[in-house]
Amino acid sequence: MLNLNYICEQTITKTTMKTIKDINFKGKKALIRVDFNVPLNKEFQVTDTTRIKAAKPTILKVLEDGGAAVLMSHLGRPKGVEAKFSLEHIVEKVTQVLGVQAKFVDACVGGKAEAAVAALKPGEVLILENLRFHKEETAGDLAFSEQLSKLGDVYVNDAFGTAHRAHASTTVVAQFFQEKAAGYVMEAELVNADKVLKSAEKPFTSIMGGAKVSDKLLIIEKLLDVADNIIIGGGMSYTFAKAEGGQIGNSLCEDDKLDYVKELQAKATAKGVNLIFPVDSLIADDFSNDANTQVVEKGCIPADWEGLDIGPASQKLFADVIKNSKTVLWNGPMGVFEIPAFEKGTVAVANAVKEATQGGAFSLIGGGDSAAAINNLGFGDDVSYVSTGGGALLEYMEGKILPGVQAIS
Repeated sequence: MLNLNYICEQTITKTTMKTIKDINFKGKKALIRVDFNVPLNKEFQVTDTTRIKAAKPTILKVLEDGGAAVLMSHLGRPKGVEAKFSLEHIVEKVTQVLGVQAKFVDACVGGKAEAAVAALKPGEVLILENLRFHKEETAGDLAFSEQLSKLGDVYVNDAFGTAHRAHASTTVVAQFFQEKAAGYVMEAELVNADKVLKSAEKPFTSIMGGAKVSDKLLIIEKLLDVADNIIIGGGMSYTFAKAEGGQIGNSLCEDDKLDYVKELQAKATAKGVNLIFPVDSLIADDFSNDANTQVVEKGCIPADWEGLDIGPASQKLFADVIKNSKTVLWNGPMGVFEIPAFEKGTVAVANAVKEATQGGAFSLIGGGDSAAAINNLGFGDDVSYVSTGGGALLEYMEGKILPGVQAIS
């Protein structure tokens, strides 16, 4: 769940971006890029409404002003038109979350879509068909973008999760609008990222997990300038363990990054940043919930075994650091948390982040698996902010310019 308290009375320092708070939508149709790329089960029912709930304040702002909302999004990675990726599947859930009956049109450009928009009355919501049914969307095609622009008077981008993609609906379409703005999600994401990067209260602890060191190298480099502690967990920790001469068995490892992680450790030492690694691991002889398991000390994983979670001593070590922090950034799980046998490390970190937040810390959960873990545990309202954008958040925090943000600035 999003905590919108943190967007009040704050400004986005990197941009001169207009937000929807600056616009009265009375009598206007807002073309809103939302991120409704939500998970569906085999019956095509929405199983996680986090992103829909996140967009709700933006959509309701338009409706309450006396405007109409035209929602465009992608869903999955279809190859052409595929019924299983139709946004028709989400109409019922969007209606339920908004408390307003959502309409649907099985087109996102052209005469059919334009007619549906023309018939839309103030206070109504229309969902367009999946943008990615057209290859022009991901190509950032200019003509396709111009067609999209005919479906609204004002352009609103509230899809932070796709802001790092220069697609037609996230970036190119903006040039066809005189009036364009960020939605509440977009604003909140940038404000909270800046809060961590620019005004973090000390001690600041960053928790980095996930499978690959290569996915997190740039953000770790950036954090060396602002964090006091950087906790390294998940599969990426075994690359560091091997670089130190440890035995990691069949655990994940990026051998081409061994020299680099040594340099990273040297940089951390020079800057006075504590790099904190697991001191033990829960290992298994198979990648399954029924595998044989044991706990071993760091760097002592036998051949044919692999590390799939942090061990109990690491859980306590990490939790103690987190609970004594005033700012916490978490991106990436501590193990293969999708398998119940290997979720304890991630759950322990989630509990520690929750406890730190209750003690007054500011906590930012960095999208992706970390967000899923927090929300699945029911802690979404117990942390300061849960990001809806994994890759976009990382790129923003790495200092990259996001095309979707630049287009409305």
